[in-house]
Amino acid sequence: MRTHPLKSAVAVHWREHASLYVFVIVLFLMGVVFGAMIVNSLSFSQKQDLYYYLTQFFGQVSKDNIASAHDMFRQSYMHNIKYTALMWVLGISVIGLPIILVLLFFKGVVVGFTVGFLVNQMGWRGFLLSFVSVMPQNLVSIPLMIVMGVISISFSLYMVRNQFMKRPHGSMFPMVMRYAAAMAAAALGLLLSSAIEAYLSPALMKQAVEWTMNIKLNII
Repeated sequence: MRTHPLKSAVAVHWREHASLYVFVIVLFLMGVVFGAMIVNSLSFSQKQDLYYYLTQFFGQVSKDNIASAHDMFRQSYMHNIKYTALMWVLGISVIGLPIILVLLFFKGVVVGFTVGFLVNQMGWRGFLLSFVSVMPQNLVSIPLMIVMGVISISFSLYMVRNQFMKRPHGSMFPMVMRYAAAMAAAALGLLLSSAIEAYLSPALMKQAVEWTMNIKLNII
């Protein structure tokens, strides 16, 4: 039975970069933990200010008084594609490796802080709201960014080896083309992430806000 070329390529890629994936995933999770810890370092007034803006936002969501889905999709996609493209560009440069690691760590910090703040301020309701507002699109975008991060780091290391260690190598063109193809595939995948964020997450968020508000009123 013949193995599909795509599956074979993915298997080879994983075998060659498994340790790098483990490192990047651990780095991202460290960012998540650090982001959650930042919440506890905020002063009471800072938490109150953030919570005020948060409740205002959820109030706008419940009233459908938010940006159009098209605008949200465009903004989300531009943000994600710029973030991922920056890692891609840094992979080409010899000195971009540490910045790629910082970007991956910072992505984890943002996710950890968002979820941590919601849970810290709203308990189980905050967990539910983070589940429907943060998780759906990030289930797609985070794996894509991790993969692009690993590929960018790998390409950067390849450039370092060839520039400074003077190892013999053939034409760079095939590898550059594969690197560009990886970016194009990530760009397509991010379309799905942005579509989820623009069209699915607001609907789920509205239902979650209304449900939690109804429970709160019933308890009162």
